[in-house]
Amino acid sequence: MSYHEEDNSGKILLAALAGAGAGIIAGLLMAPDKGKATREKLGSAATKYSGQFGEQLSKYGEELDAKFKGYVEKLEDLGLTGAGSSLKLKGDWNASKGKLKQQYAQLTDEDLDYTEGKGDELVGRLQNKLGKAKNEVVKMLNDL
Repeated sequence: MSYHEEDNSGKILLAALAGAGAGIIAGLLMAPDKGKATREKLGSAATKYSGQFGEQLSKYGEELDAKFKGYVEKLEDLGLTGAGSSLKLKGDWNASKGKLKQQYAQLTDEDLDYTEGKGDELVGRLQNKLGKAKNEVVKMLNDL
């Protein structure tokens, strides 16, 4: 059984860039103004649209990041990647902290400080304190 989802966002972005490039070239060739005036107009238009382009690029980047994370989770669920490539904390964090402190006496409250969305920082602190690889720490936390 195979899983295939077609993603056309890259094709759309490429087509938009190609269209913009063709429009710029056509505009330069048919410009009614002299060179300096045309360059000034192009500069102001480029400044105006660069912000919009940056916003769109950021939006596509966020979408790709979300899709990538989803694919990683699917690969983990299928057993195609090693467990522990992504952090999935479940349950009461205070109870989990207590278990970790029992197992590893050298851990402090500061080491185990966790804020939603900042799991990488927690994993990094535990890696340094316990001398374990990232995937080992992530697997240990996910198993709690």
